[in-house]
Amino acid sequence: MIDFLKKWPILTIISVVALLLLPFLEVMEVTIMEARNFITAREMLTDGNWVLTTMNGEARYQKPPLPTWLTALSAMLFGIKSTWGLRLPAVLMVMLLGSVLYTLSRKLTLNKSHSLYTGLIGVTSLYVILIVFEAPWDIYAHAFMLVGIYSIVQIFKTTETAWGYMLLAVLGIGASVLSKGPVSVYALLLPFLISYGIIFRKSNTTKKWMQFSGILVLGLVLGFSWYLYVRYADPATFKAITSKETGNWTSYNVRPFYYYWSFFVQSGVWTVPAFIGLLYPYLKTRVSNLKVYQFTLLWTLIAVVLLSVIPEKKSRYLMPVLIPLAMNTGFYIEYLIRHFKELKDKRETIPVYSSFGVVGLVFIAIPIFAVYLLLTEKPIEVPVRTYVFVGLLCAIGVFLLKKLYQKSIEGVIMLLMIGLITCVYSLGPLHIKNKEVSKDHFGFDGFFKGLNIEETIPIYAYKNTSPEMIWARGAKIPIVENLSELKSDTTFYVIDCQLCEEVIEEDKDIGNFIYEAPYLIDLNYEGLDHKDRKVGYVYKLIKREQ
Repeated sequence: MIDFLKKWPILTIISVVALLLLPFLEVMEVTIMEARNFITAREMLTDGNWVLTTMNGEARYQKPPLPTWLTALSAMLFGIKSTWGLRLPAVLMVMLLGSVLYTLSRKLTLNKSHSLYTGLIGVTSLYVILIVFEAPWDIYAHAFMLVGIYSIVQIFKTTETAWGYMLLAVLGIGASVLSKGPVSVYALLLPFLISYGIIFRKSNTTKKWMQFSGILVLGLVLGFSWYLYVRYADPATFKAITSKETGNWTSYNVRPFYYYWSFFVQSGVWTVPAFIGLLYPYLKTRVSNLKVYQFTLLWTLIAVVLLSVIPEKKSRYLMPVLIPLAMNTGFYIEYLIRHFKELKDKRETIPVYSSFGVVGLVFIAIPIFAVYLLLTEKPIEVPVRTYVFVGLLCAIGVFLLKKLYQKSIEGVIMLLMIGLITCVYSLGPLHIKNKEVSKDHFGFDGFFKGLNIEETIPIYAYKNTSPEMIWARGAKIPIVENLSELKSDTTFYVIDCQLCEEVIEEDKDIGNFIYEAPYLIDLNYEGLDHKDRKVGYVYKLIKREQ
């Protein structure tokens, strides 16, 4: 089976991503970042705001539009209410990322097996998977930039002028900037250029660097074309938004310089191999290609340093570091596959046994823990397929430990992939069945249906509302600062958010209305992390007769 997977490496990478992410793509709740992006995509379709993008009817120029365009196109196919369809383009970007990781590794003269493991490490790194749900626009920027980087490597490695790759590089850089501004230029492209220039300086000609300079200029012009148009079409709003955004870089989520230096933990199950892969004195005599290893190590470390310089820091900003880190970790995995059976030094074997052994034990422990919950907690209906996959997961854990005992690292890696996929199939249906909601919970477009209120009566938000509330409403929610603004309507609903400092009943104009006891809207699922911003009270106000 391993030989078959190696024969079709890109198909293997795409299949792993598909099996990991597609089956239960709609299970997780829509996050605040997703809600903002999905609302913008919805208003592209409903209001035609494809270039001058909006959220809840107001200008939203914080993020460029390319990912939103792709999301809106997916919504046209699967429906604007389909979370699965809205998240699909981000999953396709993960597939693209893994495929280009493989092809880039091959272009850097690494063998087929080594390159396959690099791609698999990349797409199964923890934050690469989570980024699909937490902030899907990041994955677009870095996947497109990796396409540009692959094309640049092709250009540097060919003696002739590679016009096709030059065009692809321009498109990759441009698409990246159109996805998240210059973020990936700084966090992925710049450290690549520095490390590539240092390690492969003897093979880089002045002509090639001049070609790259032209590519970079054209790519940036393409990427920043949207910003230039918006600045021309709506200068006052654009200036106000950009001033606020740039101010956040030095005043929002400010962390110390060393905040990112546990970056290898973001790779999840690859944490220990990723850390060992960074130990240059240990690996420099063991890797199959020292020059490329030096390049990926330098690329990783320079990326971390550049990100550390920026005062504003968030965990998800480390996602581009996981790309060169996956390539770097691949060298250690490839070394283990070649030599682990020969290793006798416990300083080399114990980290391997402990890191992969823990994964195998977790696979075995999950079924035991699931049975414990069924016996001790509130019983739920469990689908038959869950029992099958939970049992299969336990068996995979046993076989993984057996392969580890036999020192077959290649078998361990493949069983790890299968185990991760089986985890999804084991826990996904269980999570759906256990997704009990509070009595006040309303899902997408559930305001009118759940509360039995009249759709013809307008609904407003008092002072403020959350992106999740607007998304769940299924349409825009106009915001009013005080009730005196509502002059044309005699009857209407007003959502008063739980987080608001001022409540509607303190409004000086409340005496002009008859209002009913509020309905409670709670978008939180019972038993999950409770967010106050997802709770609101709906008042029905009727204007008093004068």
